[in-house]
Amino acid sequence: MNWDQIQGNWKRVTGKAQEQWGKLTNDDLDVIAGRREQLVGKIQERYGVAKDNAEQQLAEWERKASDAWFK
Repeated sequence: MNWDQIQGNWKRVTGKAQEQWGKLTNDDLDVIAGRREQLVGKIQERYGVAKDNAEQQLAEWERKASDAWFK
C-alpha cells in the first residue's frame, strides 16, 4: 500500500491508526488529515521517541495496510 492511498482514505484508516498508536486522539487524527510528516510528528510527541523510530513504526504500519482497510 502506498501513502497516497492511505492519505486519500484517511477517514477510513484512522481507526487502524488508533489501534496502532492508542495515545493519538481523535483531534490529533483530524489535524494530521493524512499527512505523513504530521503523523510522524504526533507519534514522536505522544510516545517520546526519536524521528527515526517514529518513521520505522510508520513504515511498518504502512506495510500492514491492505485493501480491507479501505472498505
